[in-house]
Order: sequence, then structure tokens, then C-alpha cells
Amino acid sequence: METSRTLRDVLQGLGGLWRGISLSRDGERDFEFQPDLPGDQRDRLRQLMRDCLEERGGEISARVRAAQLGRAYISMTAEGRQRFLELLVHEFPPDAENLRNLARRMLDSGDPESFLEAQQRMNEAMASPGLRLLSHFNILPAGVKFLIDLRADLLEWAGEDKRLAHLSHELRGLLATWFDLGFLRLQRITWESSAALLEKLIAYEAVHEIHSWTDLRNRLESDRRCYAFFHPALADEPLIFIEIALVEGLAGSIQDLLDPSAPEVDPQTADTAIFYSISNAQKGLRGISFGNFLIKQVVDDLRRDFPDLKTFATLSPIPGFARWLQQVWEDEKDDPLVKTLRRAVSDAAARLETEATLQAAVSCLGWWEDEQVVEWLQEPLERLCLRYFHQKRSDGFPLDPVQRFHLGNGARIERINWLGDLSPKGMRQSCGLMVNYRYKLEEMEKNHEAYTGEQRIVLSKKLRSRLDAQERDRGALLGLWKVR
Repeated sequence: METSRTLRDVLQGLGGLWRGISLSRDGERDFEFQPDLPGDQRDRLRQLMRDCLEERGGEISARVRAAQLGRAYISMTAEGRQRFLELLVHEFPPDAENLRNLARRMLDSGDPESFLEAQQRMNEAMASPGLRLLSHFNILPAGVKFLIDLRADLLEWAGEDKRLAHLSHELRGLLATWFDLGFLRLQRITWESSAALLEKLIAYEAVHEIHSWTDLRNRLESDRRCYAFFHPALADEPLIFIEIALVEGLAGSIQDLLDPSAPEVDPQTADTAIFYSISNAQKGLRGISFGNFLIKQVVDDLRRDFPDLKTFATLSPIPGFARWLQQVWEDEKDDPLVKTLRRAVSDAAARLETEATLQAAVSCLGWWEDEQVVEWLQEPLERLCLRYFHQKRSDGFPLDPVQRFHLGNGARIERINWLGDLSPKGMRQSCGLMVNYRYKLEEMEKNHEAYTGEQRIVLSKKLRSRLDAQERDRGALLGLWKVR
């Protein structure tokens, strides 16, 4: 796994912070591990881990050893860091026999007091040695940031090793207690914010790449807003941030929204707030949800500053649509709508002089300027996109992750936007389509309950009517989804 420039800078800074701490008490420097952690150095690392876990010498010694381990980890390549973590989870597993004995004590408890005592001991014993060792980093300067980035590494390798996956899960639980919403601070980011913070926005933007400082400034003009959550332990590091455009009417094109030559809108005349990008800045905090609370706090802030705002909606990507569509293209050749799409693609490919595949057609630069090609492709792609929004995972919730996020927050699917994203990424992941999720404040709680309780996909009236027509045309699919 390659380490990003931003992460490399952070790790180098941590190495400097911890250099003094990791000096031994007689002033001699700690052992320097080689970057790829060769086999002949693992015994030394194993002993250092064991000494840290046994907390020999008290709190000061534990802090020294944690700093030594941290500096060793920072200095390693991706291969060395993976070996470091594998050694930690495989050489220091949980004490299974002790856990079994404690479980028997809980089961054999004859009264509530003895049960609670056994439960407390069980809870303490269930924390793996790996988690106990990593907890020592919390006492170091910037140790929380180190643990967040270490968990990002764990997430990369967890699929290959169940013990690494378990440590990642444990670390997520620890981080979740530290990043309780009560500790978070909402802050607006402007062009006057520090250069270091603005650089991080450019680096962390995950939805629509920021191409230059000019591009960034355009996103922070008077008719734009950017908010982020911060935590006291990471004062200069955004956890998650959201970009907003104040406009008139519902926006349906990201290229129009981000066009630097477009005239500014007087924010006092705007009637709509469009949330067009939400980026999680810390990969290691994956699975700890901030986004829904961020949206709610931002809506409150915007309503206070601009009481004439009537509509709050997103302009969102559809990241899984093209992948799902390719599978449908291959597996459901007899489906009437798929047949229509295949004919449209065949005609479009002949006109564009390209291969008769969907990806080849939509990858042709400027194909959307050909009115005939647009006429062939638009109807089947929009109809299949509406069908995609009603495809479920094994747990009954939608396939699309962005859809799950917004419907879970109480939004509804308002509108599908044809050619909403003409970028190569937009074509690659969703054939250029985008979607508006609308947050209608008086309906959010009801929509949330319908989605989480009944797994109901909440649509605008226009989309619901369109879906009803599609269901009538494809009667065999009736009952495969619930429509409100």
C-alpha cells in the first residue's frame, strides 16, 4: 500500500515528536529497525512488544517503549508495517483459556453481584494484547492521529488475515469512544483559513478532485460554504467536510456548479442549498459515522444565516451504477429494457465508430454532444438507474452506499440527472448520471423510520410515478421492491 504525501508528512512529524521520548533513560538511542523488518530483527521487535505489554518499569517506561515502537513503525515500508502488525496479532493472541474460565464463572454465578464481578473481569480480559499495546500510544503527542492512520493500514490488510480484521474492529471501538459527537466542533472553512488546512482540503477531497488553488478558491466564494468537524486531539485535521453551493433551484450538473467562469449568486437571494461533496478525511475512522450529524448541524447553521433557503438537497454520484449495469448487461440479456439498451449502444457505437460495449460508448470524448446518441441512450439508462436504486443487498438495504447514507439520514430520492457528471470518473462509475437526494425537514424523521424500519425506498412523486409505470411494464418484477 502506498502512503499518501499527506500521511508521509504526518508520520515524519510524529517521528520527530517521539525522538526525544524514545531515548532510553541513560540517553542512548533506541534500536533502529530496517524498513522492511527482515526476519533477523523480529525477535528484537517481539521482545520490545512483550516488555511494553508487561509494563515493566511503570508508566514512564511504557511511554518510552511505545515511542520506540511507534518510531519503528513509522520508519517502515508498507511491507514492514504489515509484518509488524502480523507479528503483533499472531505472537500475542488473546488468552483463550482464561476467557473460557471467565465465561464459566459468569454462567455459574449464583447472584447478581458475583455475575457483575465476573462480567467486569470478562470485559477486561476480552481486550486483545494487541489493543492493549496500541492503547499506550494515546499518551504520546499526536498518538491519536498515529492510531487512526495505523487503522487505515489495518483496513488495507484485514481481508487477508482474520486476526488483523479483529484488531481493526477492536481499534474502531476504542476510537469511537474518543470521537464521541460531544467532543466534535463544527467549523466553517474559508479562504482566510490557514494554508495548511486548505492544503488538506485539496488532499482529502474524495468526490470531485480539486485541481488547483484557483479551483479551491472558487469553492470558497461568497455563494459557497465549506464546513468540517474537528476534534480536540486533532486540532488541525478535519475529520469530515462538506461543500455546499447556494443557488436558485435544484442543481443537476456538477460541471455547471463548479464552473469557475459562472457568475456568483447573491447568497441572500438563493433559495436552495446543494450539498455536492462530503469527504471523510481520515480513512482510519471508517465505520464511525459523522456525516448525518454534520448535515443536520450545517442545515441549522445555514437556516440561521439564510432564512430564505427553502430547499436542502445533494448533487450526488452513483458510484455503483456502472458496475451493477455491466453485470445486468451480461446476465439479463433477455430482459426487455436490457435489450433496448443493447440496441441503443450498438447504434451509438456505430455512429461513434467504437466498440459496441457500454463502457466504450460512454468513454468516447464528447459523445453527449451528439443529439442522436443522446436520444438513443438517455431513456434506457435513466430507467435502469431507477431500477438500480431498488436493488438490495442480502440485508435488505440498497446496493448503493451513497443512497444508503442519505436515505438513512431521512432524505428522499428527488431526481435523476442525465449527464450530471461529464468527467471521466463520472462516466466510469455512473455513465454520467447523478442524483439529487432532498432533505425535506418536516419529512426527515418519517422517511428515516420508513427506510430503517421497513427498508422502504422513499421517492419523489415524479420518480414514484415513473417507477409505477416501469413496474406495470415489467409485471414479473412486482413485489421485488417496496415503493412509497
